[in-house]
Amino acid sequence: MPIKWVTKNFETLSVFELYQILRLRSEIFVVEQNCVYQDLDNKDSKAIHLFGEYDGKIIAYLRLFKAGDYFDFSSIGRVVVDLNYRDKNFGHELIDQGIAEIRNHFNEQKIAISAQLYLKKFYETHGFIQTSEMYLEDNIPHIQMKLTFKPL
Repeated sequence: MPIKWVTKNFETLSVFELYQILRLRSEIFVVEQNCVYQDLDNKDSKAIHLFGEYDGKIIAYLRLFKAGDYFDFSSIGRVVVDLNYRDKNFGHELIDQGIAEIRNHFNEQKIAISAQLYLKKFYETHGFIQTSEMYLEDNIPHIQMKLTFKPL
């Protein structure tokens, strides 16, 4: 069964979709990674939300920002795939969809991310390059990475 990709702005998310997204983010970033942090950061209302539905459940998610909302470049953040579905390569599909949506919504040629250090090679397979030294964000090692591509 293929995953269904959906893109919405904050105002058009249903209460049920928002609940599933926040639950998924909490399951991964707070519980799985054992990290107490403020996930609700007042940035969701600015973001474009991209999520993947599989068998009636949201199992993959990220949010997109235009240049200046989070970084100097457009950006991708809160990238998450349900632990039970990571063996299906949905993470790679999610990033590919996110890059395509940045191009479609913002017509940008550069994307910045704050990546967890252990995912460096994953993001490099999508063309991102490391642009900073390691730093701690919520006590987890991170690096900044950027992707530059040709205009459509």
